[in-house]
Amino acid sequence: MIQYPNRLPDGRSVQDQSVEEWAQTLADVVDAGFTELDPTDSWLRIADLSTTRLDAFMALVHSLDLNIPAISTSRRSVIDATHGDAYLAYGHRLIDSAKAIGAGSVSFGFFEPLTDAQKKALWFWTVDGPKNPDDPAIWNKAVSRIRELGRHAEELGIEVSLEMYEDTYLGTAESAVRFVEEVGLSNVGINADLGNLIRLHRPMEHWQEMMAKVAPYAKYWHVKNYTRTEDPSSGIVITHPAPLESGIINYRAAIRMALEYGFSSAFLCEHYGGDGLSVCASNRDYLRRILPRDRWARP
Repeated sequence: MIQYPNRLPDGRSVQDQSVEEWAQTLADVVDAGFTELDPTDSWLRIADLSTTRLDAFMALVHSLDLNIPAISTSRRSVIDATHGDAYLAYGHRLIDSAKAIGAGSVSFGFFEPLTDAQKKALWFWTVDGPKNPDDPAIWNKAVSRIRELGRHAEELGIEVSLEMYEDTYLGTAESAVRFVEEVGLSNVGINADLGNLIRLHRPMEHWQEMMAKVAPYAKYWHVKNYTRTEDPSSGIVITHPAPLESGIINYRAAIRMALEYGFSSAFLCEHYGGDGLSVCASNRDYLRRILPRDRWARP
């Protein structure tokens, strides 16, 4: 749902839309052939809906023959210097909401809202954004808060997936692995969103080396791809969004690595630029072609 912002052209929030208006948006998703949905809180914060409104939303979801296997958070870091405490409370509400609607996974991250400069750029990732502080006390706070969320999720049978993202505590494969190992809960793993890293216009570890490190910890997984061209003589790096099968990450190989370690979570298809929903639909079909049939076929 990253194609659909929370704020509408008329200034209203998606939170305040009628069920009929939600239905108009979800009709796009159904028409693209999707049977699963991650509402993603950049579009709709289901944890902030009243019980009555959440029931109405889920009735709509089911009426469209959709289900929600997982939920992602976006730019609501539990160590945000200003809103961290509120986002931690929100994370607990989201885990409870996931249980209430039957979702098995929740994705969290430490990335923060886009800066004004990033919002003005054609591709926001070409401009540096906020960075997690190089401070052991904040690192430990992050570990403690994710462990707290992880234990809550564990009690409800839900997995927690931590999204890899530049300049955060999950900004490299080694740091991501170190972080989840310090959390130390079997239901807390890594959202191996390598696309967030290989799109950067800076030197980057090869995707295959990163994947080899994080594959044993992979859980709910955001997948997207980019072309990447590097000029060693000048140091120039150019990237651009691409369909899963056309970018620099070989997802056939990456997914096989994760499957070897027992990966059994859902995928979230993402794409920036153009008709991202249609590209995501093509990416869904590609995943179904390369996955063993018993990994995706519905009853």
